[in-house]
Amino acid sequence: MFGFFKKKKTLKELIPQNFIDIHSHLLYGLDDGSKSLQETQSLIADLKAFGFTQFITTPHITPLVWENTKDQILNQYGKVRLELNMSESELRVASEYLIDDSFLKRLENEKLLTLKDNYVLIEMSYINPPIQLYEIIMELNSQGYQPVLAHPERYNFYKNDYDSFKRLKSAGCLFQMNMLSSTNYYGSGITAIADYLLKENMYDFAGSDVHHQKHINAFNAEINLKNIDTFETLLTKNSFFKQ
Repeated sequence: MFGFFKKKKTLKELIPQNFIDIHSHLLYGLDDGSKSLQETQSLIADLKAFGFTQFITTPHITPLVWENTKDQILNQYGKVRLELNMSESELRVASEYLIDDSFLKRLENEKLLTLKDNYVLIEMSYINPPIQLYEIIMELNSQGYQPVLAHPERYNFYKNDYDSFKRLKSAGCLFQMNMLSSTNYYGSGITAIADYLLKENMYDFAGSDVHHQKHINAFNAEINLKNIDTFETLLTKNSFFKQ
């Protein structure tokens, strides 16, 4: 009877030791993530205290919003690594690419910044998917890239449209869950979608998507998932990115 009153675990309690994060905004001055070297230092220190040991940070490349270039990202990455005295195995860099009408042209003209080998992190607008969504995925695959879709649970246009998730997986997309989606941080509806995707074993990796201290604080929140065991297993899959 007392099991009903068992305290839920917090997110930080479920993080495996030596966790490798594949989605964050830790490089200061590039997007809506860290704003200063001091903030970058603080965010990394807090994440390390939770058990994170390696970071693949992924600044946005978002046309008309964060017009970062590949060279700008690599230059800032080199600078921050020197400032923090971090090795390449501790801190790596990729990008979170917004896929829109201009993305195919980018794909034509430059080699993308990847998480590892050919694994590239992509995201969509939160308003609607690009008209050329499946053409873009097909082109990524044809050029040898493996698309990893960031936080599919957060695209409200797919709410209750579970066939679209299945179609994306069939098209060759891997799914990355935001860890904070387990805690109602983005709202209970998004947590419910994440729970469904966990139940269906549709996630491949997880990421913190940390931008600022508020995200760090949310790691103290309780887990609100039914499929907690599947979530814990998912977190271990990031070991694929170990260097």
